[in-house]
Amino acid sequence: MRNRVALLVALGIDNFGSGLFLPLGLVFVVRVVGLPLAQAGGAVTLGALAGLLVPAFAGRLVDLIGPRTVMICAHVLQAAGVSAFLLAGGFAGVVGASVMLAAGQQLFYSSQFSLIADVAGEGPKDRPFAEAAMVRSAGFGLGGLAAAGLLVWIGRDGLYVVVMLDVATFVIAAAILSTLVTPVPRHLPRCSASARVWRNRPYLALIVFSGLFALTMDFFLIGMPVYIFNALQGPRWLPGAIIALLTVVTGLGGVVGLRLTRKLTRIAAMRVGSALFAVWCLACLMVVFVPKVFQPVYLLGATLVLAAGDLAFGPRSGALAEAAAPPEARGRYLAAFQYAFTLAAVIAPAVVALFSVAVWIPWVLVAACACTAVVGLGQVGPRLPAEAVSPTGSRNFQS
Repeated sequence: MRNRVALLVALGIDNFGSGLFLPLGLVFVVRVVGLPLAQAGGAVTLGALAGLLVPAFAGRLVDLIGPRTVMICAHVLQAAGVSAFLLAGGFAGVVGASVMLAAGQQLFYSSQFSLIADVAGEGPKDRPFAEAAMVRSAGFGLGGLAAAGLLVWIGRDGLYVVVMLDVATFVIAAAILSTLVTPVPRHLPRCSASARVWRNRPYLALIVFSGLFALTMDFFLIGMPVYIFNALQGPRWLPGAIIALLTVVTGLGGVVGLRLTRKLTRIAAMRVGSALFAVWCLACLMVVFVPKVFQPVYLLGATLVLAAGDLAFGPRSGALAEAAAPPEARGRYLAAFQYAFTLAAVIAPAVVALFSVAVWIPWVLVAACACTAVVGLGQVGPRLPAEAVSPTGSRNFQS
């Protein structure tokens, strides 16, 4: 229990710092470092692309030295990366800082599922994953609110405070993990050739369909403001209110979501979540037929549909990925599973850019991806381990 609480505290502190800095990273590069927007975006993008290389070897580190050690290294690397933004004096400096930050982020994401699973112990991991998601969502949301308050209160100098606080959160999270979370002894057999991820086609399919889920969420985060401002000419407060609503619902409703879907298999719950994503896309597209005065309320209501889909899909997908991985190669499998989210983050801006072609294209495309996930998950479910798809005799799964 001490390990579990300490890990949740560390995750909350880490995501509080991320909520402080990540939404303002590009703003910092433009206003403090002084790069033009085009150069700033290019430098940050280069760093993000470099980070895509990390999960390929991070899984081996997790299996070799354990996820706790890897996550501590991830926090240290992220602290160094964010600190480097303070020293960056031009394009090359921003690229270097972005590479370190992105590498640390991917190292973190590649080890978090394994560490949560280790701390949770035996049995299905649906509830531990849901609790971790709730804490991380709440931490990120509070960080975003704190950043907004600092900018209003201090102004441009608040950007410096945001960076320094973010560095401090990474250092504190690393200290908590190193002192309060006991490492789990690792006595894993050698990974056989048959246990390699690239040979496990059902697992690869699970990664693909989970990536379609992640695409919807990334599209929401960066595409909704574009849609509201450019297509609907909506009020400035609406994107922030929508994101805040999603954060509150997902931050408080994780365990409730598990209870409401307790009679479903993991695959069935994920298919329900994907179907709700498709409904959300179509609902947002149809907002143009709603009287302008009612559009904000309508979009806030549509966000509840998206939140319900996230609560149905999110914890189940992580638990399924962990349970379907061979024990001797769990770190490698869960690191590979991270590509579902990293690739979605790369693709999402291109999907949002399609608003410039026609306002309906991104919505139809994302809805089609969600529908593809519904069908695809139904096909891949019988090919995954039965106990991973529908664990039995566990209170964690039922609650």
